[in-house]
Amino acid sequence: MIQSGEKPKVKKHIIEEWTGKIVTSLCIVLLVVTIFSMVYFVATKGLSSFFKDGINLGEVLGGSKWKPEGEPPMFGALPFIIGSFSTSILAALIAAPLGICAALLMVEILPKFGRKYLQPAIELLAGIPSVVYGFVGLSVIVPLYRDLFPGQGLGIAAGASVLSIMILPTITSIATDALAALPAGLKEGSYALGATRWQTLYRTVLPTTMPSLLTGVVLGMARAFGEALAVQMVIGNAPHIPNSLFESTSTLTSVITLSMGNTVMGSMQNNVLWTLALILMMMTFVFVFIVRWLERRAQR
Repeated sequence: MIQSGEKPKVKKHIIEEWTGKIVTSLCIVLLVVTIFSMVYFVATKGLSSFFKDGINLGEVLGGSKWKPEGEPPMFGALPFIIGSFSTSILAALIAAPLGICAALLMVEILPKFGRKYLQPAIELLAGIPSVVYGFVGLSVIVPLYRDLFPGQGLGIAAGASVLSIMILPTITSIATDALAALPAGLKEGSYALGATRWQTLYRTVLPTTMPSLLTGVVLGMARAFGEALAVQMVIGNAPHIPNSLFESTSTLTSVITLSMGNTVMGSMQNNVLWTLALILMMMTFVFVFIVRWLERRAQR
């Protein structure tokens, strides 16, 4: 039997449990409603350019001319799509080897030095504002490329160089966690079979953690794909398809941030900008689906 002194404690425990359940449920409902509201708002605004203004989807996705104030107006977003993918993929190609090698150094080769000095330094990069990266790129990277290569230094190469530094903490942190979670018996078994350290890393550690490493790379690409300010400062913002990595171009985020404030809500140009935002959001969802698929592969 429950004594009289224990009844208030049991009652208090039940109240706390139900309070926690209610607060958690409300937070989940609020989060779901917020996400669906944002998707609905962007989707309705983005699709209005097709259903309300009669713009052809092929013209937006495949057109190469962006003249919203021309006669007739042209809304070819292909240069911006190519610019976004080019800078994101090139940034990932630069940052992925650096991040994975830094993670190997911190976990497998020099764990004391890496965890004490290298990891805090890399984590500090994540807290630096985007505008600082943009100023550094505009002051250092753009003049360097201007001196070494033909052109003004503005373009995909400069944008990708800045983005590679920005996504480096994401790739390195996820790679470090994946390598640290690897069972020690796997490496010990490799050493017991006569493999050297580099053979163990190359033939055992990296293949085993590859899905998690690719997850970090994809998340870094997702951040690079949605970055606006830093890329906007060094890419040149020219609405055409570049012929080289050192020619000015633009991205989806750049054209949205530069043009949205100069349009009237509900106008054709404003609706097309929302269409570009919808394309950007859909690509973000694609990156999320890829990450989930890689996580399921890592759990098998």
